[in-house]
Amino acid sequence: MAYVITQRCCNDASCVSECPVDCIRPTPDQPEFATTEMLYIDPDTCIDCGACVDACPVEAIFSEDDLTASLARFRDINAAYFQRHPLESNFDPIVTPSRPPKELGTLRVAIVGAGPAACYAADELLRRADVEIEMFDRLPTPWGLVRAGVAPDHPGTKTVSGMFESAFRRETLQYYLNVEVGTHISHEELLRHHHAVIYAVGASSDRRMGVPGEDLPGSHSATEFVAWYNGHPDFADRTFDLSGERAVIVGNGNVALDVARVLTVDPDELAKTDIADHALEALRRSNIREVVVLGRRGPLQAAYTSPEFLALAHLKGVDVIVDETDLALDHASQAIVDDPQVEPSLALKYTLAKEYAGGRRAEGNKRIVFRYLTSPTALTGSERVEAVEIVHNELFEEDGQLVARPTDRTESIDASLVLRSIGYRGERIGELPFDERRGVVPNEHGRVIGDDGTMLSGVYVSGWIKRGPRGVIGSNRIDSEETVELLLADFTAGKLAPPQADRAALKALLAERQADLVDRAGWRAIDQAEKSAGKSAGRPRVKFTTREDLLKAARG
Repeated sequence: MAYVITQRCCNDASCVSECPVDCIRPTPDQPEFATTEMLYIDPDTCIDCGACVDACPVEAIFSEDDLTASLARFRDINAAYFQRHPLESNFDPIVTPSRPPKELGTLRVAIVGAGPAACYAADELLRRADVEIEMFDRLPTPWGLVRAGVAPDHPGTKTVSGMFESAFRRETLQYYLNVEVGTHISHEELLRHHHAVIYAVGASSDRRMGVPGEDLPGSHSATEFVAWYNGHPDFADRTFDLSGERAVIVGNGNVALDVARVLTVDPDELAKTDIADHALEALRRSNIREVVVLGRRGPLQAAYTSPEFLALAHLKGVDVIVDETDLALDHASQAIVDDPQVEPSLALKYTLAKEYAGGRRAEGNKRIVFRYLTSPTALTGSERVEAVEIVHNELFEEDGQLVARPTDRTESIDASLVLRSIGYRGERIGELPFDERRGVVPNEHGRVIGDDGTMLSGVYVSGWIKRGPRGVIGSNRIDSEETVELLLADFTAGKLAPPQADRAALKALLAERQADLVDRAGWRAIDQAEKSAGKSAGRPRVKFTTREDLLKAARG
């Protein structure tokens, strides 16, 4: 019997170092790790010890005997990876990371942001140094996209916050929530109170399509929609027209799949989750029967991961539709499919698309329809969105890449709701340098670079604002470790200016600036109140979705 990694894998890689027989791949030091969809366990080497299960922060690892019907295929998915990448032992001696010398005293670090990148950075600092950390977030709640971005029907993924909660129980880390850097405290003031500042603020905006009609009523970003159904207080008052029978999602990454599921699954199923009450009520009244998901390239180049694509097959009352003609491959794509050394995850994407093309078509079911090689050219309507004009694409090779270019074939798809899901984008942070093209703060492995090309002393970045919006939750762990390693090296080398004021001074300053500051006790009160409301309703929690209600709960 072996253990199996399944759909909700977050690529955190905590399991890798815990495995006593080194049978989990890819490892963070391998090139494949940067692009892998998930991690895999070699069934022929696994000794059934369960160490990886205890290490996994999102409950993604199961004994093969305990796999449910929806997860059973992952037994073969794990094994297929090692057919392509035969296991070679990496049994190198475990090197304990160095700690700054005690005589340097306590390292003080401010972390701006409270999502996964911020939390992984804080966790690494707590493990490796005598440190005091202040964590700032403009929202009254921590966890960032774990709370406000992960789909409500993926509760296992949200359990990573429990790992952070456990690690942050000590007073060495203090919360300053509902505090906005640049409003309640400046960057310069943070540096006066700390040796270093790490910005881990993510990518808060989204890319635009740049087509006529994009700003018509009924056209929104998926970012808004996701924040709305997850109860983000800045989006709780948004409204989305669900009166029509068809919605179109532009883009086919995992966020697009999340949105498609939320629009089509039975609201009674969502009622068991932590979805925002206002969204649940709206979805109960929804008339949407079909969601069309547009991708500009072919099924092999789709942005979604194969585990998330596979999961759609197990939605009750929802058919997944792929037109057989959309699976005709160009010469280069066909060569990829025919290559015996093709990555298993890539081959699985195409296999699944073919299965959906010949699969279930049940009368009365809702539908998620995948359209490949299509791009929007305009949104049309007299006063609001009524249709999406699209052009059919073809693929051609350019610099070794398959690029989509438009043909002369066009089409119109009637729709009353259009959601663009074509990528997140970072936003400028105060006066920090910013790369407008990439949407990141310029940096070298986490050290921020000034406009003159020199390093800014004591200023670091981690997460999407560092590397751009790519990777999943666990990708931030390796990224944050890199940033923290450099920060500790700079501290040890005496390159960080000592703080000019202590914790007490910072606390007094913020108490004066922000009367509605939410500290650890305030967050615990919010957390307990939401969970208590959820328990009586048979749900994980019932979220407060306005700042007023969140602050009221924080005050107890």
